[in-house]
Amino acid sequence: MNDTRQVAKGLIGKLLVREYDGRRLSGIIVEVEAYRGFDDTASHAHKGLTERCKVMFGDAGHVYVYLTYGVHFMLNLVTEKKYFPSAVLVRAIEPKEGVEDMFKNRNVEVKYDLTNGPGKLTKALNIKKNLNGKSITSRKSLWVEKIDISKDFIIESAPRIGIDYAEERSRNQKWRFFIKGNKYVSK
Repeated sequence: MNDTRQVAKGLIGKLLVREYDGRRLSGIIVEVEAYRGFDDTASHAHKGLTERCKVMFGDAGHVYVYLTYGVHFMLNLVTEKKYFPSAVLVRAIEPKEGVEDMFKNRNVEVKYDLTNGPGKLTKALNIKKNLNGKSITSRKSLWVEKIDISKDFIIESAPRIGIDYAEERSRNQKWRFFIKGNKYVSK
């Protein structure tokens, strides 16, 4: 089993694919954040198993979707062994397929604003709570594909965003990974 931080870095440059109602929408993953284990106070699972985060305690390769601020769904991919709660939050993608449908789902006009944040990308891809717990490896509804893209990009790391509630050691971890200079990275 790979360390969540390595999985997070490895997801950069892969294609996130969403299929529903006969549509295929996709985008290159350009930004992610790692959340790992009980010691990471930024993680939902650091205090233990709850109904909300129980998927994180399951097997790697499953989708963890939760609602934040009562408004935005967040997409996470569970990464490590069972009972060691860890996941990667997909923060931003660069749209590739089904862009017209993404515009309809988001009701925005600027392409760079379409998927440059975790709540924006879930809305653009029509990702909702019904995907929570689904297998990412089954290639049904939601999955990740390897694609041939230039490796001429640099992956940078920085502290994660929006975790002011976490202890300082967790807040300062550089577990946010993104493609340097990509216009779809969240602001």
